[in-house]
Amino acid sequence: MWRGAWLSVGPGERRKAVLRCWSKLLIAGGTGLLLAGCASLFPKSGAATEAMWKSYDEVQAAFDRIVPHETSVNELECLGFHPNVSPNVRLLTYVDIIQRFIPNPAITKDDLDEAVRACIEAREKSRAFELELNNVKSKRHGNLFLDMTSFKRQTHESGWQFKGLILIKDDVVVYKLSSGQPSVSKAEVKVRPLGPLQEIDGLFFRGLDAVR
Repeated sequence: MWRGAWLSVGPGERRKAVLRCWSKLLIAGGTGLLLAGCASLFPKSGAATEAMWKSYDEVQAAFDRIVPHETSVNELECLGFHPNVSPNVRLLTYVDIIQRFIPNPAITKDDLDEAVRACIEAREKSRAFELELNNVKSKRHGNLFLDMTSFKRQTHESGWQFKGLILIKDDVVVYKLSSGQPSVSKAEVKVRPLGPLQEIDGLFFRGLDAVR
């Protein structure tokens, strides 16, 4: 009976009825959230790489203590830039070094620093340590009701990122290179005029078309 009565109503009226129903539910739910809402209710997420350094300045200061043609592999271990003491330090072979510095035919060995060329030519007598640290947290903020109902979501990412590459020949550092972002700050705003109805409305009417 319900199905027959529902299908006897025009598509436009059915759509309006669905929208009215969902609007009431959203208003009721939003009121409750606004009354009890606080910043702690916003979802949070983050990606942090396990490391002995707690900030960009700390890892950069330690990296600056590495002196090419002076610092030994044992000293790298004391500084924390060694796979034995840091799980995020990767061991690279001379083949990996070639891939890092000569990614395409447009770059040749003659274009590289002398120390890099020496590592490549030393083959098995050379290696490299690669470190990549990522400490970025994502936090949503703004209007809790609009966020939870997908009408408007504001997200802010903050933190830092660091990458370091150390080339070693005969157990002595011959070249180093670092890059990264001392301060990551990124804001993103997503606006959906119909909120969850943009998905639910389409799914609902597709379901009705399927049962006809």
